Amino acid sequence: MTLWIIVSLALACAVLFPGLMGLQRYVIVGGSMTGTIPKGSIVYSRIVPVEQLKSGDIVTFVPPGYTAPVTHRIVGVTTGTDGSRIFQTKGDFNKVADPWKVNFVESSVARYAFHIPYLGYALAAFSIPLVRVLLIALPALMISLSILWSMWRSADEGMRRHHAATREIPAAFYLDDEEAGA
Repeated sequence: MTLWIIVSLALACAVLFPGLMGLQRYVIVGGSMTGTIPKGSIVYSRIVPVEQLKSGDIVTFVPPGYTAPVTHRIVGVTTGTDGSRIFQTKGDFNKVADPWKVNFVESSVARYAFHIPYLGYALAAFSIPLVRVLLIALPALMISLSILWSMWRSADEGMRRHHAATREIPAAFYLDDEEAGA
């Protein structure tokens, strides 16, 4: 039970504390950054102005034609005909650069700050309804059973003290004449 509480508190701190520090959180579901960021890690990123980005930075963004964010390294920065900065990205584990070039429309982007390996698996598990129910229902059931057990033991102890103090024998313990051998 103590281990469960410690794990729960550690997970809560890993999820909540960085958010209070202004960091964004992403779960790495692919292996394109293996070697730098293992699959299943939680990546924490700080939102920075696009002007601060440089080659070598790891950023999380939604590539053109995609709906889910990707975390990759900037491997090249060029200037477009309109003067905007265009970024070439690549996963550290990938042999070639990404097929897209990114011109960030937003004025800011999530830049990698740090990661916690494999904790993303636990966070991803919370997205499964059955897991959430079990994580709530199982501890609640254990607490309820513990309270009922304590109440039952307390009531039993109270009855024993009462009978010992009054020297009364409960009716259930009386033997009738046939059972007594009379």
